[in-house]
Formats: sequence, C-alpha cells, structure tokens
Amino acid sequence: MPSTAPVAAMTRKHFSMIRGFHLADLFTLGNAACGVGVVFLAMAYVGSQSLAHFLWAAALAPAAFIFDVFDGRIARWRQTQSALGRELDSLADVISFGVAPAALGFAAGLDGGWDCVILVYFVCCGVSRLARYNVTAESLSGGGDKVKYFEGTPIPTSVVLVGVLAWAAWQGRVGDAVWGGQWMVGPWALHPLTLLFALSGTLMISKTLRIPKL
Repeated sequence: MPSTAPVAAMTRKHFSMIRGFHLADLFTLGNAACGVGVVFLAMAYVGSQSLAHFLWAAALAPAAFIFDVFDGRIARWRQTQSALGRELDSLADVISFGVAPAALGFAAGLDGGWDCVILVYFVCCGVSRLARYNVTAESLSGGGDKVKYFEGTPIPTSVVLVGVLAWAAWQGRVGDAVWGGQWMVGPWALHPLTLLFALSGTLMISKTLRIPKL
C-alpha cells in the first residue's frame, strides 16, 4: 500500500500557503482580476467593435487602481505587510497597469509594427520598474517601514493612458480614425498616439526622476 505521507505533506503545505494570505491580499487579487477583465473586454471589442466593451474595459482600470491603493493601506493598518503580499502586488500590477493598457491600446488600433514594438517596450519597462522597486525597497525606506520616494513614475500611472484611450473611443477616434493618424516608417506602420506609451515606459524606468511617496 503506497504511503500517504507525501500527499499529507503537500496538503499541509497548501493549507499553510492559504493561511499566509491576508485581507489586503484579497484586494490585490481584486486588482489582478480587474486587469484580466480589461484584457478580455479588449479582445471582445476587437471582435464586436462594440463601444460598450471598450468603455467597460477602460472602466476596470481605475477599479484596479482603487484595489491597488486599498491593499497597501489595509496592509499597513492591520500590520500584515509580507514578502508574499509584495510579490502578489507586483504580479497584479504587471497585469492591470502593464499588459492591460497595452492590450487596450492594441484593440484601439495601435496595431502597426512599430506600435507593437512600443507596446512591448512599455510592458517590459513596467516589469523592470516593479522588479527594481522590489529589490531596492528596503534601502529606499531608510530603515523605516515605508518607502520615502519612487525612482521613476509608479506603474499605476498608466491609468492615464487608459483614460486617453477611453476619451478617444468616446469621440470615435480609434481604429482607422485613431488620433494622430498613421505614419509609415520603413516597412512598418506607426500611430503617433503610441508614443505616449513609449514616454510612460521611459519615465517608469528613469533613475533620476524621484517622486515622493504619500
């Protein structure tokens, strides 16, 4: 008869992980869920061209931001900050404020060759920004419990990009009528509106730009 010890050990490990979750982590998962919703609705918009799909996708971005704000406040209030919570927060932010805005930009018609390069650059900048923050948070806090300032703009600032896209969609300026039109640069198309993503990504990875954390 096979031993049940490995199964029991695995079960205990899983329950231990569940016990490691706190109320703040549920808000972090809410952030991630909103980000996934943006991606799904962006894909739905590509298929349906329904303005409602696009605007609902855009509306989930500020919802993700609200979850992101509250998870940190709740963690500090309940004194339940942990390495698990920090990693969850970074993973959720990559989805909601990195991949989701890029997916919505692509759905809005920023789908030329150079656009795709810039959108990938934007996401990679966000990932790099979060990784750098995680490994430098302790030194930036100056020995305290809270980081005093951000190096580069925080990734949730990409909500502004989503707002711009939502306004463009509301005005009917997406797809073939996207703001700024289209340029042919060499073999690929570039929509100037995508340059906002390039600017946002570059500001995120800046080491000279310091923003006080409130």
